[in-house]
Amino acid sequence: MSVRLRLQPEAIGTGMTSQRVRDRLVQRLRDEGIADERVLNAIRTVPRHLFVDEALATRAYEDTALPIGHGQTISQPWVVARMTEALLSANPRKVLEIGTGSGYQAAILAALGLEVHTVERIGELLRVARKRFRSLGLNIRSKHDDGRIGWPENGPFDAIIVTAAAPALVDALGDQLATGGVLIAPVGGASSQSLVLLHKQADGSLRQQDLGAVVFVPLLSGMID
Repeated sequence: MSVRLRLQPEAIGTGMTSQRVRDRLVQRLRDEGIADERVLNAIRTVPRHLFVDEALATRAYEDTALPIGHGQTISQPWVVARMTEALLSANPRKVLEIGTGSGYQAAILAALGLEVHTVERIGELLRVARKRFRSLGLNIRSKHDDGRIGWPENGPFDAIIVTAAAPALVDALGDQLATGGVLIAPVGGASSQSLVLLHKQADGSLRQQDLGAVVFVPLLSGMID
């Protein structure tokens, strides 16, 4: 699967944002168990340095989470790759993301050819993410709203990805998942979280699979402009 983006000169990168540095990150992810070449190609191609503040651009291809303001972070590349790989197991076409943040995870999904719908509760983060989507030529549907509500009028979705942690899964999101679809989310409190993959069965029940320990910012309710 080829990744198609509209790349301006600043997206190509130099020095610590160069293709060679990106390739080293991809090799590290491969060494750490990411096997889906579609995901690795998206990580290699999508310019992560454009999704962080310019002052942090030289750290964009480290395998670490970075701050993006408003108490939020851009997730560690391994976590983005692992969640994306798990999501692709359902062969989705239409995906809902809860927590747009920097926009990087949504961009990875859109670059893979998926129809992406993303919801963000912090208006300023969403406005900046939308500018990034436009600059890369990505057609991503976005909404400023409480992510815990989801986007019911656009459902059902083949896959739902939640990029913030809650003590328990939100029932409204499971209701918006199509039969046979998957929902991937971090579940737990500040001291202990697990990445959980849920498969929706024909009878509407959710079969759970634990993918290991993670650390995410909390999933909060309400909206901030």
